[in-house]
Amino acid sequence: MNKSVAVVFPGQGSQAVGMLSELATAFPAVAETFEQGSDALGLDLWSMSQEGPKERLDDTRNTQPTLLCAGVATLRCLQRSGLPDPVVMAGHSLGEYSALVAAGALELDDAIRVVARRGEFMQEAVPAGVGAMAAILGLDDDAVRQACVDAAGDEVVAAVNFNAPGQVVIAGHVGAVNRAVDLAKQAGAKRALMLDVSVPSHCVLMTPAAERLAEVLSCTDLRPPRIPVLHNVTVTQADSVDAMRGLLVDQLSQPVRWVETVQAIKGRGVELIIESGPGKVLTGLSKRIDKSLKTLPVFDPSSLDAAMEAVNA
Repeated sequence: MNKSVAVVFPGQGSQAVGMLSELATAFPAVAETFEQGSDALGLDLWSMSQEGPKERLDDTRNTQPTLLCAGVATLRCLQRSGLPDPVVMAGHSLGEYSALVAAGALELDDAIRVVARRGEFMQEAVPAGVGAMAAILGLDDDAVRQACVDAAGDEVVAAVNFNAPGQVVIAGHVGAVNRAVDLAKQAGAKRALMLDVSVPSHCVLMTPAAERLAEVLSCTDLRPPRIPVLHNVTVTQADSVDAMRGLLVDQLSQPVRWVETVQAIKGRGVELIIESGPGKVLTGLSKRIDKSLKTLPVFDPSSLDAAMEAVNA
C-alpha cells in the first residue's frame, strides 16, 4: 500500500559540480529536463552542472536555473518509477519554484527564465561583498532575533531562514552580520559561521530585486497548482494565481519558515517526505524538526530505489 508522500525541493547551497550524474546515466528524464531548461535560457545548464567550474555554478544567476532543473528532473525520474501523486509539495527558497513546476502551476521553460532573472536582480540589488549571510547554531529563535536588533545600528541584519530548532540563518550588510555573529556567540550560540553566498537573501536589502521580479511575474503565465504547494512566506497554499505571484515576490525579502512548513506537512497526514534534488540538506533539517517523520533524499539511482521501496512498503 502506498504511503502518503510529500515532496520537497532544495534551494541554493545544495548544488555541486557533478550533481545527478549517476541519475542521468540511468534515467533519460535528467537529460531531457536539462535540455529543456537550457533551450529556454540559451545556456548549457547540464555542462555547467557537470564541469563547473564551481565558481561559475555558485554564481546565483547560474545556480538558480540549474538547481531548478535538477529538482524537476529528479521528480520526473521518481514519477517514471511509479511515485504516486504527493499529498503536498514545498520548496526551500528557490525550491519553491521547483515545487510549482512539479505541481503544474508553472511551465518549466517559464520558470527557468524567471529564476534566471531573479538571480540577476538579487545580485544587482546588493553588489558582491556588500551583503552576507551566516548560520547561527544552538541558539533559540528569539535570541537570534535579539542579536540582530542589537547588531544592526544603521545597517540591516535579520533572521531570514528558520531552518530547524537551533539553526537560524541571518542576512544583511557584512558589518552588521559580523556584529550579530559575535553577539550570538556571546549569548551562547554553539557555532556561528559565515556562509559562502553571493547575496543576502530574504532580507529587506532584496526589496529592489523583489520589485523587479514583480514586473517579470506579472507577465508570466501561472495556473492553480494540481497539487497543493506550501509557500515559504505564509506556510499556506495561495488562494489565487495573483496571490501566488505576490507570495513569490514577498519571498525575496521575507523569511523562509521551514520549521513551520515541515510541521504543516506532517499535519496533512504525510508519512514520508522525499527530498527531490541534489544533496541531503532538507533531509537533515527534517530529522531535527521532527524525528518521527521519515525523510529520504533522492539524488542517484540507489537513493531513488530506497525511496520507492519506502513508498511501497
